[in-house]
Amino acid sequence: MTAFDEAVEAVRAGRKPEEAAKELYDLLTDDERLSLLDGDTPFWEGLTAIGLEGYNVRPYVHGAVARLGVPGTRFVDGPRGCVAGHGTAFPVSMARGATWDVALEEQVGDVIGREIRAQGGNFFGGVCVNLPRHPAWGRIQETYGDDPYHLGEFGAALTRGTQKYVMACVKHFALNSMENARFTVDVTVDEATLHDVYLPHFKRVIDEGVAAVMTAYNSVNGEWAGQNRYLMTEVLREQWDWPGITVSDFIWGLRDAAASLEAGLDLEEPFAQQRAMHLRDQLDAGQTSWDMVERSGIRLLAAQVRSYAGRAGGDFGPQTMATAESRALARTVAARAMVLLKNDHGTLPLDPAEVTSIALIGRLATATNMGDHGSSDVRAPSHVTPLEGITAAFPDAEITVVTGDDPAEAAAAARAAQVAIVVAGYDALDEGEYVGPEATQRPELVALFPPAPEGAFEAMAPDTGNSPTIEGGGDRASLTLRPIDEEIIRAVAAANPRTVVCLVAAGAVLTESWRHEVPAVLLGWYAGMEGGHALADVLTGAQNPSGRLPFAIPASPEHLPPYDRDATAITYGRLHGQRLLDDLGVAAAFRHGFGLAYTTYEIGKVTLAGTRLTAEVGNTGQRDGRHVVQVYGRDTAGPHPGETALVGFAVVDVPAGSSAVADVEISLVPLAHWDASARRRVLPSPADVVLEVGSYAHDPDAVVVQAGP
Repeated sequence: MTAFDEAVEAVRAGRKPEEAAKELYDLLTDDERLSLLDGDTPFWEGLTAIGLEGYNVRPYVHGAVARLGVPGTRFVDGPRGCVAGHGTAFPVSMARGATWDVALEEQVGDVIGREIRAQGGNFFGGVCVNLPRHPAWGRIQETYGDDPYHLGEFGAALTRGTQKYVMACVKHFALNSMENARFTVDVTVDEATLHDVYLPHFKRVIDEGVAAVMTAYNSVNGEWAGQNRYLMTEVLREQWDWPGITVSDFIWGLRDAAASLEAGLDLEEPFAQQRAMHLRDQLDAGQTSWDMVERSGIRLLAAQVRSYAGRAGGDFGPQTMATAESRALARTVAARAMVLLKNDHGTLPLDPAEVTSIALIGRLATATNMGDHGSSDVRAPSHVTPLEGITAAFPDAEITVVTGDDPAEAAAAARAAQVAIVVAGYDALDEGEYVGPEATQRPELVALFPPAPEGAFEAMAPDTGNSPTIEGGGDRASLTLRPIDEEIIRAVAAANPRTVVCLVAAGAVLTESWRHEVPAVLLGWYAGMEGGHALADVLTGAQNPSGRLPFAIPASPEHLPPYDRDATAITYGRLHGQRLLDDLGVAAAFRHGFGLAYTTYEIGKVTLAGTRLTAEVGNTGQRDGRHVVQVYGRDTAGPHPGETALVGFAVVDVPAGSSAVADVEISLVPLAHWDASARRRVLPSPADVVLEVGSYAHDPDAVVVQAGP
C-alpha cells in the first residue's frame, strides 16, 4: 500500500480527513508541497495540446505525487456530460432544469460520475449554478434557470449523483453571467443583493457537501474572483464553515500567485503557470507564507482522501461509456424537458397512423446541434437529428425537407403537406462559451503566461487551425430569431394551418412578431445526443409534455435588466426575470414555470404540516401525464413584501381522469433577507408568509395558504 492508500484506509476507519492529510503533507518535500498548488502539465505543452487535439480529451492532473501514491485532482469538465472520451451527451443543463425533476438530475449525475471514472478522472468540474440575470448570457445553457432556489436544488442533485464516484466542483464563484467581457468586467453588487440573490444557490450546493468551488474570471467589487478574499475566505470559510477546496478557472483565473493564495485559492488550474513562475520568489519576498502553502496543501490532500474513502467501487472500463441505458436516460430527460408553450386547436400531438406528409423546415432540422463548442462540449459517439427522429417516428409519411433560407420554398412545401414543422433557433455560432483571439494577444492576459517558446504564438494563430480559441459563441446579439427565420415561420404558418415551431435555444426567445400566427410552439432546447428521438416522442404524444419554463419569457427587451456585453463595469441589482416583470407591472409572454400538456390539471386540497405540503392534483383530460406543482411564497412583513419567490416544487405522475398527491418540501430560505449587523440571512416568520400553490408563477387558479399560524 502507498502512503495515500494508508490515509484512505485510515479515513474509512474513522480518522478525520484533515488529520490523514496532515500526515501525508509532512512526508512531502518543499518542491512537492508547491506542486500540489497547480497543474502538473507545463503551460505551453498544455496550451498547445488544446489547439492540436482539443480540450480536455483526457483528465487534467494537478498535484500528483507518484512516490506516495497521491493521485492529484484529475479534472474532467461538464455539465453536458463527461467531456473526456466519448460519453453520453445529455441535454444542456437549462433543459434539465426545465424538467423540474431533481431525482432525474441525480440519475444524470450518476452516469456522468461513472463515465469520468472510466476516463481516469476523479474530479468533475461541471456543477454550474450561475444565475443568468439576462437571457443574452452566452453560457446560459450551462445553468438550470434564473431562480436561486431552483438552481440550488438542481446543483445539489447533480452533486449527489456525481460524488458517488468523483469529487464535484460547483462554479463559477461568483456573479459570472457575462461571456464576452468575462476577462475584464468588474461586477459591483451590494452585500444584501449578493447574499439574497446571487449566493443562495451556491450555499445550497455547499451544504450538500460539494468537494470544490471554482472561482470566476470576472472581478467582484474591485477584486478578481480568483484572488477575492471576501468570497473565498469570509464567505466560504468563515460564514459557511466549508472545508472543501477552491480552484481557479482555467489560465486567466487569477492575476497574482501570492495574492490568490493569501485570499484562499487552493489550486491554480489547469497547468503549471503563474504559481510555478512566481510563488517561490514571492515566498522568499514575504508576500505570502509557507503556512498558506500548508493550509491549501492539506485541504487538497484531505479532499482526495475524503473522496476516495467514500466513493463507490466497480468496473469502470470502456463499456461504461454511452451505454444503451445512458442513451435511454438522455432521451427521457430530453423529452421531459421540452416545454409546450402553445397548442391551439389541438394541433399536437400528431398521430403517425394519420399523418401522411410532413414538411420539415429550417437550417437546424438536419443539424448536429447539441450546444456550444466550449468547455462543456461532449464528444458523443452519435447524435440523432430532428429529421432522423421524425423519420423514425413517422415511417409511412412522406417528408419534404427544406433547409435553405427561402420563405417561398418553405411555404410551397408547407402548402403541399399535411403538417409543417419548423425547427428554428440558435447554434454554437450564436451563443456559448467564447475565447477570442484577444485572449492570446491582449497584453494584460499574455502577461499571465510563462515565457513563450519561439514561434509559439504564430503556431496558434487562428488561421493555422491549431488555435486554443473557441469559434463563435459569446453573448447573444439578439433575443429574437434571425429575421429570415421569422419570415419563414410567418410564410409557413400562412400556408399551412397545422404548423408547429420547435425552438432550439437555451434562454428566453422573444416571439412577439410571430407567435400569434402559429398554432403550436414547442421549446426543444439543445436536446443532447438523443434529441431527435425525444422531439418525435413529444410530437407524437408518446411523451405527454411535462417541461416547465425555468425562467420567464418577457414580451419586450425593455422588460429586462440593462445589458452591455462589452461592458468593463456593471452593477447587479436584486430584480431580474419574473420578479422584475412583477415590479414593472408588465405581463410576461410566458410566466416563470409555465408549460402546457396534452391534458389539463387542477390543484385540489392543499394541506401544510410544518415544512411538508401536500397537494392533490387532478388530471382532467384523457391522457396520463406528469405535472409540476410549484409553490411561490411572499413575506408580507419583510423588507420586500411585493416580491414572490419559489419556495418548493415537486413532480407527480397523474393518470388520466384521476388524481394523485404531490409531496412538496417547503423552504423559507428563499424569503430570508441579509442582516448586515448579524452578518447572516434572517428567515421570515411563517405567520407572515403567504404561499401560492399552483402550476406556474401567479397562477390564477393557485390555492393560497398561510405558511404558519
